[in-house]
Formats: sequence, structure tokens, C-alpha cells
Amino acid sequence: GGGGEGRATGAPKSRCFGPQTRRSLTAPPPHMLLLLKKAVKSGGCGGGGGETVPSAPLPGFGVCFLGWGDAGAPRPAGPPGLSAYVALSQLLGLAALVATGAWLGRYRGGVAWAGGLRANVHPFCMVVAMVFLQGDALLVYRVFRKEAKRSAKVLHALLHGSALLVALVGVAAIFEAHGEKGIAHMYSLHSWCGMAALVLYAVQWLLGFGFFLFPGATFALRGRYKPLHVFGGVALLVLSVAACLLGITEMLLFNIRDSYSQFAPEGVLANTLGLLLVAFGLVVGYILTRDDWKRPPLPEELALSMDFKTLTEGESPSGSQ
Repeated sequence: GGGGEGRATGAPKSRCFGPQTRRSLTAPPPHMLLLLKKAVKSGGCGGGGGETVPSAPLPGFGVCFLGWGDAGAPRPAGPPGLSAYVALSQLLGLAALVATGAWLGRYRGGVAWAGGLRANVHPFCMVVAMVFLQGDALLVYRVFRKEAKRSAKVLHALLHGSALLVALVGVAAIFEAHGEKGIAHMYSLHSWCGMAALVLYAVQWLLGFGFFLFPGATFALRGRYKPLHVFGGVALLVLSVAACLLGITEMLLFNIRDSYSQFAPEGVLANTLGLLLVAFGLVVGYILTRDDWKRPPLPEELALSMDFKTLTEGESPSGSQ
């Protein structure tokens, strides 16, 4: 339908709903609303949320509505300074991983599941998972600014999920190592902070999956949860770095208590690792708190977001703020 209207007004034909036929962001074409409503009822789309794209892939007609009629239009360049800080964060993160491997390899005998080295699996896994992978997962929306929001969302979830799995391996390793040596579990401040970080991290991941990837969440529900989710990501990174610092100190006091105060090389290397973790967390936190470095919604995402809000919650796009 709608073909007669285009001929009456003399509007040029367009293969997609581009700027020529898209009347405005606040008044989507009626035939597009009907198509989207049919897709939602048939289960093809999950509905929008406090974000700018649907939470499930659109059927074939969505290819046009996603702005492919404007193919070739230049995307906005990244803000100045962002690339430099992202590169700095990666250098610090990789340096922390190298320092962890050097410490455990040179002074603690290496990392292995057998041969009395199982306890060393724990610090290695926790630095990789709860600091490096978690920090990189938080940066996904800053780095992938021009890609589809759905793709960035999936990568964000995959990195967090990978971090959670690696962290669980690290926790299992230290529990088994303590059991073999008859060491008590969960008595230190390090273990309390670390376990709190891991449990909250798992809860955060599950809630994020349910609100932002599961197709049933509404705009209003996502909008109410999103600020808590964003704050939780930064807070968990801070808690994870703090738990690592406590763990490094605890491990040094267990192994080199007598020589630690004499600037033993192992202590200096481990302290350097701690500073690298702090620096990584600070740089990532700075990137995340810069409002002008946030990923801007693409024009097609704004249009699609308004249409989905109309379909899922019955609000008129023209009346939205």
C-alpha cells in the first residue's frame, strides 16, 4: 500500500525508507508500523528497551528500514583522544598479564593444575578474567562506535561470559589447593572481597542478559535498570582490582614475610603488578566516565527505537521526549 500517495505527491521512488520517504523520526510511515507490528506478534522481534535497537534480528524488510537506503553515508569519526586512551589501557593490561606470568613463573614455579602448582592458577586466572577481560568488555561500546548495536551487545556479553568462566576456574583451583594443604577457606578480607566480586559479577551478567539480550524486556523496564547496570560494571571493576591487590599482598606475606620489607625482588615485581592493575582500572574508568566518549546512537537506531517503543508500549512517537 501507499503507492498511490507517492504518485500523487510526485515524490521520487526509493528502494528503501531513506530520507526521501521517511517523513520524520517522530512520525513513522503507517505501513512500516503495520509491518513491525506483524513481526512483533509473530515473534520475529523482541521489542525495544532503554537502548536504541531491537533485541532480536529483524526479518527481511528490516534490511531497508535499518538505513540501507542511505548506504555510503559517512559515519561520524571517533572523538579525539579516545583511541590514545584505549591503546594505553591495552598496553597496561598486557603489561599486567606479563608481570603476572613473570612473577608466577620465576618465583612461584609456574602455573599448572598438578604438581603442587595449582594455587598459582588462581592469581593468573583472576587477573586475566576479573581485570583484563572485564575491563575490555566494559570498553566495547566505546571502541565499536560504528558497528551495529546488536553486534556490540553480543560481544560485550561474550567477553563478560568468558571472564566469568575463567574466574570460576581460578576459584576452583584455590579451593582445591587449600583443601590439599589443609588451609582454611574464606577467612581473609581478600577472599571475602573476591567472592563478593565474583557473585555480583555473575548476577550482573545474568541480569544484563535478561534485560538487554532476552527479547521480552520492555523499553520502560530496560530504562529503569540501565543506570544500575552501568554503575555496577564500573563498581565491579573497582572491587575486582581491590581484591587482586589484597590477594597479592596476602600471597607475598605467606611466601616472603621475612624478606618482603627488605625490597626482595619478588616483592618489587609483585608490587609493580599491583600498580599496573590500578593504572589499568583508572584508565578504563576514565574512558567510561567521559560523557563525550559515549557511543552515539546511529540515525537508523533512533528511528527504529521510536517505532519499537510505539509497538511494545503503545506510546506515540510524536509524544515522546
